[in-house]
Amino acid sequence: MRPIEVENLTVYYRRGFGKPRLKAVDGLSLGVNEGEVVGFIGPNGAGKSTTIKVLMGFIFPQAGRVSVLGHPAGSVAAKRGIGYLPEVAQYYPFMTATEVLFLYGSAQKLSRKELKRRIPALLEKVGLKGREQEALRKFSKGMLQRVGIAQAVLGQPRLLILDEVTSGLDPVGRRDIRDLLLERKREGATIFFSSHELTEVARLCDRIILVDEGKKLEEHPLKELLDRLCTFFITFRSDGLPASLSKGAAVDSPGEGLLRVSLKDNETFLRTLDILRSNGAEIVEAGTDRGSLEEYFVQAIGGKIT
Repeated sequence: MRPIEVENLTVYYRRGFGKPRLKAVDGLSLGVNEGEVVGFIGPNGAGKSTTIKVLMGFIFPQAGRVSVLGHPAGSVAAKRGIGYLPEVAQYYPFMTATEVLFLYGSAQKLSRKELKRRIPALLEKVGLKGREQEALRKFSKGMLQRVGIAQAVLGQPRLLILDEVTSGLDPVGRRDIRDLLLERKREGATIFFSSHELTEVARLCDRIILVDEGKKLEEHPLKELLDRLCTFFITFRSDGLPASLSKGAAVDSPGEGLLRVSLKDNETFLRTLDILRSNGAEIVEAGTDRGSLEEYFVQAIGGKIT
């Protein structure tokens, strides 16, 4: 049994009297394996947060089956093994970060002794050392997000479900959270999260699931996807293009009398390099352009604003 299993999930929202219901999730099926980090990506309104709310049992679907840690989504048994970060985390503004974590830890039945041991180290890891006793009303959005991450991992859950995990974080904050999540991954936790920070998705994930309009468009192991997006290039000077230049090579002129050929795979790249050299071309530069998750996202979604 996988930590997350979703089959044909369908969720509607009411939009007011006399208006047709909005289908927020449309027959979505997905799974997350033990110990895997999966990025759940898509444009605004794609159904990501709705799906996560179903996983947590906050809303109930009109159709489909959803299980979490082998139990029905929303059941007490399922929730015992989850660490959760909502899209917008809100806490009592008069409490301190330490008090909030004691509150959440006590609800998870962690002993006071254990909380005293875990909380200072955890607040340091999320970048809040020195701010432990400060009232949360003084915290920025990014600092509150750090508190939210800390409460999600406090009980060392088997499964982390995180909605917009890097929202409001500066580059230092993103690095701190990335390091913490990778640490939890090494310890065997399963992580399922949504984010619009695709650079962080690329650094964290084993696999991505792309959704739009409530449907799953694609899913890919991340390394395979990025390898597929990779292109090779050769910049050279020559009196002309050799007649034997590999078919499918895209050639342009970057200026200064240079030509540049772009190729899709390593074998064609090496063959083209040999052809150019044997025809007397001067090789100025040769290498690879790594594909980016952002480029893939824009192409797959069709240029929608995220």
